[in-house]
Amino acid sequence: MNLALSLLYAAERTPGAEALAGGAERLTYAGLRERAARIAAGLVERGVGQGDRVACILRNHAETAQLYWAAQWLGACIVPLSHRVSPADVDYCVADSGAKVVVTDPAGVHELVAATEHPGALGLDDRETSIQLYTSGTTGRPKGVPRSHRAERAAGLSQVVQHGYVFGERTLGVMPLYHTMGIHSLVAVSLVGGCFVAQPEWEAETALRLIEEERITSLYLAPTLFHDLVQHPRRADYDLSSVRAIGYAGAAMTSALAQKVADVFDLEIFVNHYGSTEIYTFSIHRDQRAKPGCAGRAAMNARLRLVRPDPDAGPEDMVAAGEDGQIVCHLDSDEAFAGYWNRPDADAKALRGGWYFTGDLGRLDADGDLWIVGRVDDMIISGGENIHPLEVEDALARHPKVREVAVVGAPDDRWGQRVVACVVAEPGATAEELDAFCLASDALARFKRPREYRFVDELPKSPSGKILRRVIREQEHA
Repeated sequence: MNLALSLLYAAERTPGAEALAGGAERLTYAGLRERAARIAAGLVERGVGQGDRVACILRNHAETAQLYWAAQWLGACIVPLSHRVSPADVDYCVADSGAKVVVTDPAGVHELVAATEHPGALGLDDRETSIQLYTSGTTGRPKGVPRSHRAERAAGLSQVVQHGYVFGERTLGVMPLYHTMGIHSLVAVSLVGGCFVAQPEWEAETALRLIEEERITSLYLAPTLFHDLVQHPRRADYDLSSVRAIGYAGAAMTSALAQKVADVFDLEIFVNHYGSTEIYTFSIHRDQRAKPGCAGRAAMNARLRLVRPDPDAGPEDMVAAGEDGQIVCHLDSDEAFAGYWNRPDADAKALRGGWYFTGDLGRLDADGDLWIVGRVDDMIISGGENIHPLEVEDALARHPKVREVAVVGAPDDRWGQRVVACVVAEPGATAEELDAFCLASDALARFKRPREYRFVDELPKSPSGKILRRVIREQEHA
């Protein structure tokens, strides 16, 4: 089913249910369908047709969600771009996508509203492209990831099931709509007649206020944002009792933070959602209180393997039980893309033998559950021993004075690489007490502890809140 039909179904099923809230905007599903149809007609007046690209560089305004649904109603392809990347990258993505229209201001969405309604691309083949997201470009130029209507709706449905959504769910729409978490939250709530409460930019106290005022029932955020919520000095002033389901993705959550989140919210479901832009869901673990940080089992639309972390490894080169391996996902997933936009070089690297090579390293525990141990490129080899940054970060994050930490390898004449911890800490924290804490840890081998601590005011992050070890590594090698 294409997403124009999906919106029509929702509008006919629950026409009076609140679909979208943000700023002065409040729209029911009937109102959202009508607004989308009028914006779609306005796009046609500006020369946009079925299959054309519509780029937008907008924060998470209610108008951004309206433009998204208008593109789906028209059968155009929405290309949401980050307002935080460089102008050169924006220009590249706009040109690369071939966008006919670029919207850069919420007022521009209002200007598109026409007097008449577009009839809707209700017969559109659901294999046509719905959206083109761009990866964050950790190496080289950002890569375009075209995703079909079928894949997008399947991803939304899997989120409904695996995050435990119920009819009338109300979610906080603060993860950027140029990011897969934001878009699929928008799609998922539409499938259950729920409300997407738009928050244009992250500010923890604003989020706390919206949770109370809008009676938010589910949160799906990056770990960094959860950290900001639970550590906020005025958090106890707000009623958070409406939140029943929490999911996180985009980065690992330390066990210390997972425990704090579980302590703050009275939860029915606490999900670690592991996936990517290319294939929305790889695996799910639905009880993070029991196994903090565990990525769980293959998702309902996924098939996973662990293979040798070598550049020439194929999908049949599986590692032995208990060994670390690169995580690969079968491309027959209903949630999968079909390949990068105009990037055969990227396809050749990531798509092999019908499988998507994630670049992530994983390990199965005795229960058969998956744990992410890092990126293939993040591995630290010190004195001939393999050290994964995540396990060191997890140990350090348990210290009460550590707010955030990122661990990287720095060149070292003796060890090859030495373990360096970049720490955002409470005032008064010292390297000596952190080292003593690591030495006393039962979970961290002595040789894995950091040999150097650097106290910083903040860590570099992607627009979605993911800590960028790559940037820190580049500084070490500069």
